[in-house]
Amino acid sequence: MRLGERIRARRKELDLSLRELADAVGLTSSFLSLIERDQSSPSIESLRKISDALEVPVFYFLLEPYNRSPIVRHNQQLTLTDESSNHVYKLLSPSLYHKMEALLFEQEPNGENFATPLKQYTEEFLYVLQGTLEIQLGDEVYVLEKGDSAYFDSPMLRRMAAVGEELLRVIAVITPPIL
Repeated sequence: MRLGERIRARRKELDLSLRELADAVGLTSSFLSLIERDQSSPSIESLRKISDALEVPVFYFLLEPYNRSPIVRHNQQLTLTDESSNHVYKLLSPSLYHKMEALLFEQEPNGENFATPLKQYTEEFLYVLQGTLEIQLGDEVYVLEKGDSAYFDSPMLRRMAAVGEELLRVIAVITPPIL
């Protein structure tokens, strides 16, 4: 099933009209109609808003349902790239139909905050593979380098930024799945 078909199916499951979804996500009905007919592609930010309104993770629309294999080959990882911010997300877990998701996150160092406030409570684990991550949990600021890790509840997260001079690569494990 294609992206647009999945969005339409989920919208109908929730008994939402195109207008109601458009109002909820701040997009036009005509643009959403183009997306649902696979005649236009949403940005990652628009897809995130749509997934929030439809109460599913972003990857819900991109993965084949009921992937039975426990293995994800390096050349089969689902990848989302946000051109405007140079964020790259690679799904490392085989599906979102479980209690957690594992992601590889990449960001060029620029010091900009890329923490996203979540609408639901999650527990998160981060492991820095490369580069330097500055993270603020509550009032405390931490600098994590290669080999460092952090575990926290999502309400604690205030800021995350790639700092230094090297590409940041982080493995993130999140429960429940949100992306």
